[in-house]
Amino acid sequence: RDRVSCLVGSEMCIRDRMSTRVYGSLARIADFHDSNFEVTPLPNCEWSTGDYVEGEVIGTVTELYRMEDRSGHMVQVEPGDWIVGALGDRAATLEGVGSWRDIGPGGHMHALTSAGIMGRYMSYSMLLADPLSLRYRGHLRRGGNKVCMRDFALQSDTHAFNVPTLLLVGTSMSAGKTTAGRRVCKELDRAGLFVVGAKLTGAGRYRDILSFLKNGARQIFDFVDVGLPSTVVPGEEYRRAIRPLLNLINDLAPDLLVVEAGASPLEPYNGTVLIDELGDNVICTILCASDPYAVVGVEQAYGLRPDLVTGPATQTSAAVELVWKLTGLRGLNLIDPASKEPFREFLMQKLRLAGDRYPLKTA
Repeated sequence: RDRVSCLVGSEMCIRDRMSTRVYGSLARIADFHDSNFEVTPLPNCEWSTGDYVEGEVIGTVTELYRMEDRSGHMVQVEPGDWIVGALGDRAATLEGVGSWRDIGPGGHMHALTSAGIMGRYMSYSMLLADPLSLRYRGHLRRGGNKVCMRDFALQSDTHAFNVPTLLLVGTSMSAGKTTAGRRVCKELDRAGLFVVGAKLTGAGRYRDILSFLKNGARQIFDFVDVGLPSTVVPGEEYRRAIRPLLNLINDLAPDLLVVEAGASPLEPYNGTVLIDELGDNVICTILCASDPYAVVGVEQAYGLRPDLVTGPATQTSAAVELVWKLTGLRGLNLIDPASKEPFREFLMQKLRLAGDRYPLKTA
């Protein structure tokens, strides 16, 4: 077919007479361009998590017919376009639950995230528009072999980690973790610290961790860097994957690592395994909660005693007072401009930044 190039965001797509190929952001660790792989269907028995696959967009366009490209830009897609993503699983409390294992013989599947996790929803929120539907076209192959995310994963022969860590956890998805992470990175950058940002559990989506970079983190990483489309995998598989990344961060010797744990510790994203791997290096924990009673739930179910509560549970003074009444924990609404100075003071005290070593710059 005749081909012409088209620029979408900062991504170069290849357009033929009928289709545009869009690479989801899960492909950002790979070296794909349109002449170095072939697309070949494989039987389901040969599929596995992290395989790179291509699907053709089908169905009726809704507001969810958008993909996040390798630069983090959102790209509109339409029926007939081709999307490169990776087989994976998702278990989102507010949106949907699906897996590549649920894709049937007909090859009907969904984009489980805008980053390009490919699977099929078996449970989906009635409050959302219909998800992006695709028809499986085939696996990406080279030399007769599947191309997988693990082919491009970070590797390390050693394992060491002793970086002071600020941990962001939530009571659910959409609880304000990324917003809190941006604020932390901005304040610590102002304090002159070398900060690394990382999202180490969740479902792959690049723009969350990109926002840490835009707000002061010197370098950013996530589980995609170690070959995982999401962290809904067996615990030991997750440990093996994440340790090389922790080792790399340790070698960078930052002053502080800011870690976002996607979803909540009790969801099947390996939040408890992550906290175990971070160990005693966690010197501050911020809980982002959907409501004051969810704070109680996390405390009782998981035994987690955070240093600060934020998120929707702190949107009004009444909510903050209820958090205190129920738990004795301090709450701050980080999207309120009035919280800027109290939050800065909290970080200085908790992370021992007061004094001459890391004097906060004036705005």
